[in-house]
Amino acid sequence: MKEGPDIAQIGALIGDPARANMLTALMDGRALTATELAEVGGITLQTASTHLSKLEAGGLLAQRKQGRHRYFALADDGVGKLLESIMGFAATRGHLRHRPGPKEPALRKARICYDHLAGDYGVRMLDSLIASGAILEVGDGLNLTECGEARLTSIGIDVTGLRSTRRPLCRSCLDWSERRAHLAGSLGKALLSNFFDKGWARRMENSRSILFTSEGERRFLALFPIEAGELDKGPESVDA
Repeated sequence: MKEGPDIAQIGALIGDPARANMLTALMDGRALTATELAEVGGITLQTASTHLSKLEAGGLLAQRKQGRHRYFALADDGVGKLLESIMGFAATRGHLRHRPGPKEPALRKARICYDHLAGDYGVRMLDSLIASGAILEVGDGLNLTECGEARLTSIGIDVTGLRSTRRPLCRSCLDWSERRAHLAGSLGKALLSNFFDKGWARRMENSRSILFTSEGERRFLALFPIEAGELDKGPESVDA
C-alpha cells in the first residue's frame, strides 16, 4: 500500500527495545535529560542521542532547553494514548515483562499515565462516574453530563475552563494492567491534579506509581463509590 498513513515508520520507532524503554520512562509526564534516558535504555549517551533525534523527528518526542541542559518529553497526550494502548494490547496477548518486587502492586493500584490517573484506582474512578450518571458512554466516546459537571465543579474542577481548551474534555484510555478503560483528556488531568493539590496523593520518586495517604484513600473511595450500596449513599464531601 503506497498511500495513507505510514504506520511502519511509527512501529519501527517504537519497536526498538532501547527506544521503547525511553518512551515508557516518559509516560509519567516528566521531562528527562539524554543522560537519564540513556540509563533507562541501557545504552551509551551517544547512542541515546541518536535514538532521541529519531524519536523527535518522528513526532514522538519534544525537546526543550533550560540553560545548558536539554530535556525530552512526550510530544503530546496523543503519544501517551498510543503507548498506553500498545501496552494494553501487549498485556492482552501475554507479552509482559515480569519484574517482581514491591513496586509492582503499587504500580497496578495507582499510577500516572502521561498526566492522568491509571491502574485500579483510575478504572474505579471512571466506572463510578459512569455508574452515577456523571459521565455518559456514547459509542466509543465519553460525554460529561449536566449533573456530572455540577458534581465536579463542587469539588473544585473548573469544567468551564477545561471546555475552552482544544484538548478533548473526556476520553477513555485502555489501561494495560486492568485491561479496561480509565479516564483521560483534560478532565482526567484536572482530577489527578486536584488530588495532588489536596494532599490526597503524591508521586513516588523514580516511578510512575502514585501513593495515596490513608486519609486521601478514604476520601477518594468515598468520592468514587462503585458498589450499589455505596452509590445509594452518594459521595461524601471532600471538605468533610
